Amino acid sequence: MDAGYPYLVSSVLVSRGAETAEQAAEALACEHKLAHSPLLMKDMDKAVERINRALCDGEKLAVFGDYDVDGITSTCLLTDYLRFRGASVTMHIPRRIEEGYGLGCDAIRALAEGGVTLIITVDCGITGVEETAFARSLGVDLVITDHHECKEALPDAVAVVDPHRPDCGYPFKHLAGVGVALKLVLALGGDDREDALFSRYCTLAAIGTIADVMRMEGENRTIVQCGLDALDHSDFIGLHALLREAGLSGKPITSIQIGFVLAPRINAAGRMGRAELAAELLLTGDAAEAERLAHELCELNRERQAVEQDIFARAIEQMELLPPDQRNALVLSSEEWHQGVVGIVASRLSEKFSCPSFMIHLADGMGKGSCRSYGGFNLFSALEACSDLLVGFGGHELAAGFTIQEENIPAFRKKMNQYVRAHMGREVPVSSLDIDVSITRPALVTLEEVEDLSHLEPYGAGNNRPVFCLRGAMLESLQSVGQNKHLKVRLQKGRMLFDGIFFSTTAGELGLCAGMRVDAAFYLQINEFRGTRSVQLQLIDLRPSLDPSSREADCLQLCAALIGGDTVSPRDAARLMPSREQFVRLWHTLERESGAQCLCEPELPLLRRLSAEVAGAESFLRTVLCLYVFAERGLLQLSRTDGNLSLRIQSDGKKVALDDSAYLRALRDILS
Repeated sequence: MDAGYPYLVSSVLVSRGAETAEQAAEALACEHKLAHSPLLMKDMDKAVERINRALCDGEKLAVFGDYDVDGITSTCLLTDYLRFRGASVTMHIPRRIEEGYGLGCDAIRALAEGGVTLIITVDCGITGVEETAFARSLGVDLVITDHHECKEALPDAVAVVDPHRPDCGYPFKHLAGVGVALKLVLALGGDDREDALFSRYCTLAAIGTIADVMRMEGENRTIVQCGLDALDHSDFIGLHALLREAGLSGKPITSIQIGFVLAPRINAAGRMGRAELAAELLLTGDAAEAERLAHELCELNRERQAVEQDIFARAIEQMELLPPDQRNALVLSSEEWHQGVVGIVASRLSEKFSCPSFMIHLADGMGKGSCRSYGGFNLFSALEACSDLLVGFGGHELAAGFTIQEENIPAFRKKMNQYVRAHMGREVPVSSLDIDVSITRPALVTLEEVEDLSHLEPYGAGNNRPVFCLRGAMLESLQSVGQNKHLKVRLQKGRMLFDGIFFSTTAGELGLCAGMRVDAAFYLQINEFRGTRSVQLQLIDLRPSLDPSSREADCLQLCAALIGGDTVSPRDAARLMPSREQFVRLWHTLERESGAQCLCEPELPLLRRLSAEVAGAESFLRTVLCLYVFAERGLLQLSRTDGNLSLRIQSDGKKVALDDSAYLRALRDILS
C-alpha cells in the first residue's frame, strides 16, 4: 500500500488487512454523528411514551444503575437529563456487597415506599423477571435499558430496550449500557435536540464505553472519539476535578488515559462499596465539592490497589495447588477476598495465565463470583452450560457474574475446565502475544512517527493499541524504579538506542541481564520529562532473542558443515575443538539442570545459557559441538520440535570415550 501514510501508521494498517488506500482511509475514518436512529431499537418508542407521560404528570422517577463505570456513567447521564426536564428523580446504585448486582426486591420496595412510580434501569435489568413482577405488584412500572445478553424469558416490563433482544433489529449490537442510555436520551429529546444532547453527553458515554471494553467500531468509535474531543469543554465540572487530581489536567487525553487512569478511579467507588461517591462527583455543580470528592475518590482507589495486590498474591498461591487438568479455567475462592475487587483480579489472572478466570468471594456457605474471558471465549455461554450448578448468573461474553453454593464449587471447577478444553481446543493454556509490526527500520521510529499513531485512535476491543516488536536487540541496561516495582531498560538495535519502561516486573522475574540479546514487545509512546519529549517503549514482554546474531548463525552453520561431512578449514577446526574442561563443565551443567528429566527450551536461549556455563574460548560454538558429540556417543538424546531444543541424559553412569567421536577425529585429522 502506497497512500502517503507515515511508516508506523501504514505498517499497522497493512498488518490489519488494509491493502489499498481506500481500505486505509476507511479504517481511519470516524463519523461525528451517530449512524442509526434510536427508535430502531425494539421498545424504544414505548420507553419514550411512558417516560414522557411520567414527566407530564409529575411522577416521581428513579434511575436504577450498576456500580461499575458503565453503570455509574449511565446513571448520571440519564439522571442529569431527567433533572434538566424538571423531573423529580432519585438515583439508586446498589451497594455491591450488601445488595449485589442488578435489580433487587428490597431496593424496589424502598423506592416504592418513597413514592417512586416509574423505575428506569440502565446497564442492568435484562434478567430481572421476578423483580419486574414484584414491582408491578407494588404499582411501580419498569422501563428496562440494558446491553447484556438476554436469557430466554424477558422481563414483562413496560419497555425492554436491549440491542441483544432476539427480536431487536437495531443494526449495531455492541453499545455499552451507557450507549443505550444515551440513545434513550436522544429519543426523549427528539430530532431537534439530538446534536445538542449528543454534544453534552458524549463524554460520559465515551468513558463508560471505554471502561466496559466494548468493540471500538461503528457507533462506539463515534461516541468515544467525539467524547474525547469534547472532554476539555465538558459541562461536568466533576470530570475536570478528577482529571486534575489524577494529574491529567492540561494533557492530551486518549482512550488509554481514560481506560488506565480515569476509569479505575471511578470504578474504585463501586468496587469498595461507595458507588454513590463517583455519581455525586460527576453530577455536582459545586467546584469546591468536586475537588473534595475527587480527592476522596483517588484515596479510595489507592486503597483498592492495596487490596487488589494482596488478593492477587493469594490467588496465585491457591492456583499453584491445583492439578494441571484444573488450570484451563481458574476457579478460585476464599472468604477473605473483598467481593468488590475479585473481578479485577480475575482480569489479571486471565491475562497472566491465558485462560478464563473465576474468582469467588465466600460468605455463609454462598459464593459470589466474578469472571473474565480470555482469547474470545464466551463466558455467558459457558455459565449457561454450567447453570445446573449455579444459583444465578448474568453478564456478557467477556465479563460476567454468578452466584454459587460453596458445596458446588468443586463440581463447577471440574465442569468448567472440561467445557473450556472442549471449546478452546487445547489441553494446556499457552500464553501468546499478537504482534502488529516487527520494526525492521529502527531509525524511522521518531517523535513525529509516534505522534502520528494517534490517527489510529481511539483504541479498544477490535482496534487494539498496536503492539510493536524489536528482534535481536541488545539489552544495554536494566534499572529498578518506583520502589523496585517497575523496570527501566535501555535497548540498542543497530545504531539506535531506545529507553523503555516495564511496569510491575523485576529483572529477577524476567531472568535477564545486561548484555543479552532480546526480543522486545511494546507499545510506543511519548515521554515528557522536564520539558523534554522523547520516544519511549512501554514494554509488554521481554525474552531472550529467538533469532541468531550473525556470529551465532555463523557458528551454527560451521557446526552443521562439520556434522554434514563438509570441508572445514584448519582455522575453523581450531575454533571448533572443545577443551576437556569445556566438555566437563557442560556435562555437569546438564546433570545439574536436567537430572532424570528432559531439558526442553527455545533453542537459542538454551544454547546461550549453556555456553555461559561452559565459558572459555568460542564457548557458543563449542557448546553446540559438545552437544553433538554427547549425542553421537549415546550420552544424550537430542531433538528439535517447534523451535525448542530437547536434551535428555541417557548415559546411566556408563563410561564412554569421547575421543572416539567421529567429529573429534575429523577435527584432529584437519589439525594434524
